[in-house]
Amino acid sequence: MARTTPHHRPTTEGASEGRPLYWRIATQLLGELRAGTIPPGERLPSERHLAAHFRVSRETVRQALEVLRRDGLVSTDRRGTHATLTGLPVESSTYLDFPVGARSAAPDACDRATVAWEAPPPEHAAELGIAPLRPTLVHRYRSATADGSGLRTAVTSFSAVALAEVDELARYRDRADGSCAAQLRRTYDWMRRAGLTLHHRDTITRLADGPSVRVTRRVHDQYARILEITDLVVDARQDALVYEFTLPAAG
Repeated sequence: MARTTPHHRPTTEGASEGRPLYWRIATQLLGELRAGTIPPGERLPSERHLAAHFRVSRETVRQALEVLRRDGLVSTDRRGTHATLTGLPVESSTYLDFPVGARSAAPDACDRATVAWEAPPPEHAAELGIAPLRPTLVHRYRSATADGSGLRTAVTSFSAVALAEVDELARYRDRADGSCAAQLRRTYDWMRRAGLTLHHRDTITRLADGPSVRVTRRVHDQYARILEITDLVVDARQDALVYEFTLPAAG
């Protein structure tokens, strides 16, 4: 007769010291997920980092993650292991939604975003210090209402500095084929978590051939290194351009 081992969902309540070490680590990690330490959909730290955090071996961390994975609390793909447990995002009120100002306020607006590993627009390449025809990560965004009005489009080119400093962005390179859906809303939060202080500078000009305006955004870090350039074009016949920048408190 085949022997089966009962599987129980780890919980933060009633954790027993008699459990295996990996089970107790799974319970502690689950508690952090429930507390919102790691937002839903966000990548978990590396096994090495978790091992140091919990002061256990990487094998123990690997076993703990498998417990959570079997219960659907985390998932693993080519980009790493991600939290799937429902909870409140960390610092949800302090990070800027990327691309800033690109989403229409209309309730019936729909959007699409993709990434490609390709040569950026020539004017972007010059400012980013990228040689002609040399590729980088390029993000394209489009938002419009159901009848096609209120169109907003944005093209963002990331610098080599941004890709080197921000792991979450760098991971898109291997699958950035131009058709890959990529809502990089947490881009600025990723940059801040990588230790970068962000300085935004927007230039707004009205296009000569219609009612649209162009917003050119340049983002630098605390060392004056450029991180990204975004060209946002907005149909401004009805919409007011409102940009809200939030600087988190020190400490």
